[in-house]
Amino acid sequence: MTALIFLALMILGVPVFAVLVLSSMVYIGGGGHAALFDNLLVQLNGGLGNFSLLAIPLFIIAGELMNECGITTRLIALSRVLVGSVRGGLAYVNILANAMMAAIIGSAIAQTAVMTRIMVPEMERAGYPKADAAAMTCAGGLLGPIIPPSMPLIIFAVLAQVPVADMLISGLVPGLIMAASFLVLAGVIGFRRNYPRSEAYARAEALRVVVRALPALLVPLAIVATIVGGFGSPTEAAASAALVAILIGAFVYRELDLRRLPAVLERAGRNTAMVLAIVAASAVFGWVIIYGRMPARLAELLTGLTDNKYVFLLVVMLALLVLGTLIDGIAALIITVPILLPIATGVYGLDPVHLGIVVTLTLVVGLLTPPVGAALYVASGISGVRPIPLFRAVLPYIAVSVALLLVLCFLPILSTVLIR
Repeated sequence: MTALIFLALMILGVPVFAVLVLSSMVYIGGGGHAALFDNLLVQLNGGLGNFSLLAIPLFIIAGELMNECGITTRLIALSRVLVGSVRGGLAYVNILANAMMAAIIGSAIAQTAVMTRIMVPEMERAGYPKADAAAMTCAGGLLGPIIPPSMPLIIFAVLAQVPVADMLISGLVPGLIMAASFLVLAGVIGFRRNYPRSEAYARAEALRVVVRALPALLVPLAIVATIVGGFGSPTEAAASAALVAILIGAFVYRELDLRRLPAVLERAGRNTAMVLAIVAASAVFGWVIIYGRMPARLAELLTGLTDNKYVFLLVVMLALLVLGTLIDGIAALIITVPILLPIATGVYGLDPVHLGIVVTLTLVVGLLTPPVGAALYVASGISGVRPIPLFRAVLPYIAVSVALLLVLCFLPILSTVLIR
């Protein structure tokens, strides 16, 4: 019954946060668990009680300030110079700009919100299918939780008691491989669908674009220095990014108009409300799943299946791919890591850093898959592309991400090469 109600609400176009909450209420009421209604609002509010979530509005504000100050446009222009005149050039620019933004924002949801608002209208004007533009933009947002700084990797490091710096640095190589894979895929799709050719800059203009973009690169440097250098948390790094963006916009680019700050904060507030509503509803949905003891039963099943660590990892990946479609990635990390870590390290002798990359990237894929798929719904809400057509367009990027997962599973050195 709960599954049917869920599907019906989705088909009717009910907002995803309402679908999750209403489906949870149907499960509670229909399963004879009426006493749980007393804690429903507590769980809904508790979904926003994680301090790390404070980084999301701050990173969104930083992104909005970057847009207002001209920093984002200069990074995109730098990507255009790097790409040159090729067929489907804006597709490559989209992925490269997402990779640069990943080193600034650190959150797939926040990055997807910022980049969808910028890139999708521009690509649509250039003649790209709107669904394709939104798909590659939200797929590029997956780089946010992998390339440092990354909130999921920091949360995993805290849960697993692994040095935060090691965990962040370990995401660099997988993140760059994922970006390169997306570039190849965008090129293949662009060739098959005859994407328009981008215009090349003249040499003198290209040099000016590079020089103008150099101050914008101070924003990711400020974030990396804050987190890796141990000077602050991701939330404080987001605040420092916003401060650097203000200073660059006011004194270097001189494009920051303080009279527009209320409008900037209003846009950030709307995007934050949309994102955090989904996060809160995901917490309720996840709470219902936990009440059914799904994670505990899953752990019991895994330990009895195999004594081979790679088979164990494959089973974990498959289970987390399913789990990632049901609950928010941060909630899934908090639920599963305490269960899986002792088994992975104690029974199978896996490196916790390697496990962290595999678990995080697996759950990140869930950001693009229904029924929760927070990044998918954020891109859908901002771009206006309905979730089902968008999901179809993003499927090739999901397939590439799963293929990368398999490579990381059998080649742990890709996760640990920079820290071992």
